[in-house]
Amino acid sequence: MQRRHDLDWLRVIAFALLVLYHVGMYYVSWDWHVKSPQAGTALEPFMLLTSPWRMSLLFLISGVATAFMLQRPTARFLRRRSWQLLLPLLFGMLVIVPPQSYLEVVEQLPGGYGESYLAFYARYLSAYQGFCDSDGCLILPTWNHLWFLPYLWCYTLLAWLLWRLLPAAGLARLRQLAGRILGGWRALLVPIAILAAARLLLATRFEQTHALIDDWYSHAEYAAVFLLGFLLAFDERFWERLQRLRWTSLVLATGSYAVLIHYWYFAGYGDEQPLPELLRQYLRVVWAIDQWCATAALLGFAYRWRNADSPLLRYLTVAVFPVYILHQTVIVVLAHALKPLGIPATLEAMLLIAATFALCFAAYALIRRSRLLRPPFGLRSESVPNPPLTTTASEASQT
Repeated sequence: MQRRHDLDWLRVIAFALLVLYHVGMYYVSWDWHVKSPQAGTALEPFMLLTSPWRMSLLFLISGVATAFMLQRPTARFLRRRSWQLLLPLLFGMLVIVPPQSYLEVVEQLPGGYGESYLAFYARYLSAYQGFCDSDGCLILPTWNHLWFLPYLWCYTLLAWLLWRLLPAAGLARLRQLAGRILGGWRALLVPIAILAAARLLLATRFEQTHALIDDWYSHAEYAAVFLLGFLLAFDERFWERLQRLRWTSLVLATGSYAVLIHYWYFAGYGDEQPLPELLRQYLRVVWAIDQWCATAALLGFAYRWRNADSPLLRYLTVAVFPVYILHQTVIVVLAHALKPLGIPATLEAMLLIAATFALCFAAYALIRRSRLLRPPFGLRSESVPNPPLTTTASEASQT
């Protein structure tokens, strides 16, 4: 086993795309915490370029990371992972996320909101449910963009139970079976079938909420790719298979993306002329093709860089988790502050992106030097070298 630097790079890239995506949320018509006066639909086709696969890729990489960590298990594995995931979640809900909810209330509450942040924070901690509009009431307290952490903790618990309850030989046979099932073209077809079934059967009944307990469609897709990564982490034939199929995967992903945006934005369908139900079901299958084939293409192209280590990668690998925790609050606060200036949208977006990365990495430079701040941001109390056998780089291996 050697460190998989290709997955390190993909993890960093996926989280960087998440920052860009959340900046984009300020400018599109979809509901978000704060909205630009210049928001519209023009940017939405570009947002959909990563929407189907970005989080699936992160969960798959997390499954691989979990498999590698359990190759060197300790008696404290579950306790350590819980500390790495749940402490940042709790800290984030108490400290990082509340400004997002406060500014959402300030900007969107009918009739406005004139109380101070401290007054709002007292309501936030008391689980106040009175901030309501036509779409419903704001749920407080909340984890907002940190929903990834409780989901990952639950899937990690599932993988740990498999490792703990199955004999080593049984787990090995399960991994061999998974490798055989995904042999040849089935490396594309089987995951597509699983994701398509999840979308066809569950997407309508269970809208994505990121609330954990009622989010069954999300669990079906994200737990599936997490377990796929966990079971196939050490199957070199599977990764080489994805490398051989990388161009096919890219063509399928590109074609399915083109089909999605054509019918959603350019074919004339909308509120007055909704999609026919049969076409809607067809597009759900196309979404699953895009979701897996884009993931497979990225994994296949990146595989040749599995040994491409660098000082920059080692730095970014550790920094990415604190940046993830901070980024959405930084975006929301900056967007709200810039709104009165009336800056043209393109220039404002570029400024938001640059300022978000600059402030988050500046904060990380302080966090990494503080024994007190490191644990709430997912880092070990003391800086340590990257362990040689983990998959996703880092002392912050929780993602």
